[in-house]
Amino acid sequence: MYIDFNKLPDQARVWVYQANRPLTTGDVKTIEGALQPALNQWAAHGQPLLASMQVIDNRFVIIGVDEGYNLPSGCSIDASMRSLREIGQQLNVDFFDRSAAIRLADGTVSTFALPMLKAAVAEGIITPDSILLNTLVATKSEFLTGWHVQASDSWLKRYFKSATV
Repeated sequence: MYIDFNKLPDQARVWVYQANRPLTTGDVKTIEGALQPALNQWAAHGQPLLASMQVIDNRFVIIGVDEGYNLPSGCSIDASMRSLREIGQQLNVDFFDRSAAIRLADGTVSTFALPMLKAAVAEGIITPDSILLNTLVATKSEFLTGWHVQASDSWLKRYFKSATV
């Protein structure tokens, strides 16, 4: 059953899917139009799941499920990923991009492939004050409190040490 994301409890499990490019307004409408009905029918072993989704920064799809209502199964999680993969194929978007997502000083979100991070730090594109968008959050509470992490306080800090040497 689909509910508003804000109505999910703080302990709800979340998954963050990162698009490999900025999403247009039309893309967001397509995603919402396809995912909301899919989540409304989402079930694990015949038991309905209480779930939601939202698109953040025209770049990230957040799917959440209230595990206190019913637990998702491996098959149900796979089904949600399959839905997102199908939407991505329709929109020519890869939602399984694992590049580092950084909010730059101008407010834009850019992604950097892991091999390019060191160079981006050395060139001053990513600074200790840049904001890392933590796509590894596991609960709604973690999302609300730990989505934005200062780069100097994240796993990126090792690159700043080598950049100053």
